Parts: sequence; C-alpha cells; structure tokens
Amino acid sequence: MGNKTILHSVITGTGSYIPENIISGDLFLNSTFYDNGLPLNKDMADVISKFTEITEIEERRYVDSDMVNSDIATIAAQKAIEDADVDKETLDHIICCHNFGDVKYGSNRMDILPALAAKVKQALGIENPDCVAYDIIFGCPGWVQGAIQANYLIQSGDAKKVMVIGAETLSRIIDPHDRDSMIFSDGAAAVIFEARESEEHLGIIAHKTQTFAVNYGSLLVMGKSNNPAETNGNAYLKMNGRKLYEFAVTNVPQVVKKAIDKAGISITDIKTVFIHQANGKMDNAIMKRLFKLYDLDAVPENLVPMTISWLGNSSVATIPTLLDLVLKGQVDGFKVNKGEYAVFASVGAGMHINAFVYRF
Repeated sequence: MGNKTILHSVITGTGSYIPENIISGDLFLNSTFYDNGLPLNKDMADVISKFTEITEIEERRYVDSDMVNSDIATIAAQKAIEDADVDKETLDHIICCHNFGDVKYGSNRMDILPALAAKVKQALGIENPDCVAYDIIFGCPGWVQGAIQANYLIQSGDAKKVMVIGAETLSRIIDPHDRDSMIFSDGAAAVIFEARESEEHLGIIAHKTQTFAVNYGSLLVMGKSNNPAETNGNAYLKMNGRKLYEFAVTNVPQVVKKAIDKAGISITDIKTVFIHQANGKMDNAIMKRLFKLYDLDAVPENLVPMTISWLGNSSVATIPTLLDLVLKGQVDGFKVNKGEYAVFASVGAGMHINAFVYRF
C-alpha cells in the first residue's frame, strides 16, 4: 500500500487593502486623554513618545470617511481572486472575520445585518447560491480561526475553494480620550485556500486553539468613555493593557508549541512566524518565551516579519496583510520558499489564542 493521498488546504491567492490616510503620533498632540476619570496631566509629546517606545507603533492607517468595513473587505477580496486567478463563481465559502461590522464615519453604531461576508458576496456580484457566506467574530485571532475553519471545510471534502477575509475599521470604535486608542488601526486582507491532493504534507498541517474565558474574558471589552463628562451612551473598545500583555506572554508560546509539536516538526524547521501585530515589544517577548520552551536562548534573525511600526494594530487584518506583503516581496529581508514551514499565531478578545503550522 502506498501513502494515502489526502486533501490539503493550500494558499493560492492573497490581497490586501491598506488605507492611504497615515496617522502619525503627532496627530494625537492635541488629544485630551483621561486616566481614572481625570485628565492626564502629562506632556503629550512625552506620552506619545513613551507609547511608541512600548508598542513600536509610529504610524497607523485610517479609512476614508466614505468607506465602511465591508467596502475594504471587498477590495481585498477582489485582489485575492485576481491573484489566485480563480473564477469567483467557483468559491465554495466566503468567511469574513471582523469584530464590529460596518460602522459609519461619525457614528458608533455597528451594522452586521446582513453578515459582512454576504455584503462582500453581493458587492463582488457572485450569483452562485452554493457559495456560502458567513462571519466569524473571534477577537483579533479571527482570521487565523477562519483559516482553521477553511481547513476543516476542505479536508471534509465539502469545499474546494474558501476565501478567508480579515477586515476591521477600529478607528470608528475607539475612545478619543483613551491613550490605548493610539494602538488601533484599519485595514483588510483576503486569502484564498484551495484543496490540493498530495502524498506529502502541504498547506495547513496542524493547528491549535484555546479559549481562556473565565479568568480573562474581560481583558478586552466594550465600555464607556474615559471622559466622565461623556453621556451619549456610546461604548468603546477597552483593554487592560498590562494584564493582557502578561496573559499573552505567558500563554501564547504554550499554544504555539502545541501546534508545532502536533505537526511533528522541530521549531528550528520554522522559517517564518506570522504573528498578530498587537505590540512590538509583546511579540518579541512571546518569541523569546517560545524558544525558551525548546531550551533555545536566541530567536533566529529574519524569522518574524513586522509591520506594526507603520500599520499599527488592525486586529483580524494584521496577519493576512503581513502574509500578502511578504508574498509580494514588500517586507524587506523576508520571503518564503517552497517546502518551508511557517507558523501563524494570534491572541485577542475572548481571550482566544490560536496557531497553525503551514508548509509552502
């Protein structure tokens, strides 16, 4: 008996939309941040400088005022379809990963009716009713979870082509009186996974997801403005930055190790790590801890491509955008070669952590 041919989920196309509006730290110089109900009595230039030092974020991107999340998701999706050179009518599923739906400029109200995936399908003009469109709400790890879902669909034999989109317009849901708002950004990216028959391992070869809700579910929540004078009833994205940092640095390496061990390979086989761009210092600490779990003291050079300094944290869009930029040769010093292993990993609201091992 020869090796059994199994279906593998292989990336055949990617596309991203990076908003043109560059928001530098200087644009926050006139902000009034509040801490514990009182205006922050510190020099704003110092606050911004310290923020950049901690997060490595120098710039972030905001969408144009006439666009919503499903618009930028559609642009990224169209690019991925062209890149994969597939007939859009042959897509079996469109999975759109986001957290806040469509939020119009100047509003704080979320619109997820219909699901963004359905809006994208409509905007793309896909008529085939067998192309099933649905959303995943999974915090920042949404796109990674969408890719894991795509893998299940493909390996079941039910789907041959699945498009997974990560899109977010966090600029519409942040509290202008909260200094954490400087972390967040807008963006979208889409990836097409296709079924490939092969005797050797290809595409997604192992994955692991965990949810730590009981003790950590309230590290990222919706809450009222830091400005006690605001009484409009709006809810904004709120996070416990310090506790979140500790949670991620402690737990993400363990989950990534579980995925690598499940894949039956060594950490030294991994040539690229596509990690959620949440905080530069945090990502560095996570990688150090991961290698320590394998009794290795140094993280190899050119292992972890980073875009956080100029793109900020666009939640579900960070990893697929990073992948698209690396595959298109737009991240200096990074490229992937056929046969190489990569890890994709994320952490976020829930609290969820997930990872998958991929072979190009």
